Amino acid sequence: MSDQDLVVETVRGLLTRHEPFDPTPDRRWDAGLWGALAGNGLTGVGLPESAGGSGGELADAVAIVRTLASGAAAVPVAEQLLVAGPAVIAAGLSLPPVDEPLTFGHAEGVRATPAGDAWTLTGTVADVPWGSTSAHVALLATGPDGAVLALLPTTGLPASDAVNLAGEPRSTLTLDGVPALAAPLNAAQVRELRAGYALARAVQLTAALEQVLAWTVQYAGERQQFGRSLAKFQAIQMELAEMAGEVTAVTALTDAAVQALHHGSDDFWLAAAAAKVRAGAAVEVVARLAHQVHGAIGFTQEHKLHHLTKRLWSWRDEAGSELVWSKVLAQGLLADGPDGLWPALTRVV
Repeated sequence: MSDQDLVVETVRGLLTRHEPFDPTPDRRWDAGLWGALAGNGLTGVGLPESAGGSGGELADAVAIVRTLASGAAAVPVAEQLLVAGPAVIAAGLSLPPVDEPLTFGHAEGVRATPAGDAWTLTGTVADVPWGSTSAHVALLATGPDGAVLALLPTTGLPASDAVNLAGEPRSTLTLDGVPALAAPLNAAQVRELRAGYALARAVQLTAALEQVLAWTVQYAGERQQFGRSLAKFQAIQMELAEMAGEVTAVTALTDAAVQALHHGSDDFWLAAAAAKVRAGAAVEVVARLAHQVHGAIGFTQEHKLHHLTKRLWSWRDEAGSELVWSKVLAQGLLADGPDGLWPALTRVV
């Protein structure tokens, strides 16, 4: 068994002791699962030990995020391992303790002002994932000379109780001269950070889509109708085949984007754009057909299907919609003119 397989089995074992749930006003996240993950060193995987992480490869961090996403885990691990953690380290800032939740926010409306050796932040930032439950937040804000990455604790910050469709916290944070650590970012760093956020959601979407397909295939094989299983009906077979095609395409593009990031490819941002666009488009097909095959039972609170389909519908619109990333992808692929289109396509996908 490889180290990555061992990590995945460990996460799966922890998930069996923490059943998925829809976050509620009284229980916004699974603090028990987070504690178990942190206790096993899993909330720092993929982040270098020299910076305070647990070490390991990007692929290990991706495997953890995929496993948690397929299990509908209500914890900010994707944000910590794939977005905020790497961004903080790349910016030269000190990584907070990895056993404390760290999240990320795209804060276009927040102004960062130098104040001696530190910075102050003023403005509001909406849709911060797990903003009301995380201990620290890394914000992509606007400084006097361009973008900056700001890092600050969330303790005492006014935060709304907003949630996405799945009930996951998506808070609005209000900043009024709040002190923070910050570092300027150049245009390439900003592009990579935004692409990393999109890839994190694409990884989660891919894992959830795969699990929804697996559940649907299993249900179709077990559910009897008119004396035979649903899987024996040609119409159901066609729907399952369509779902499988969508999931296969998404998995291929997401894996390609992860590899591009791992190898430091200059085209990573385009690969991430392609993965996010394709994953978002697949949500409409896979979620619709999954509920169609399951019938009314799939919509009930007691059934497991909704734990993932509601997350699919939510994650699809986060970190940039298909429209946003389609424009990015088109501009990037056409940057070298008509003669450069095919070479660009082959590099990216």
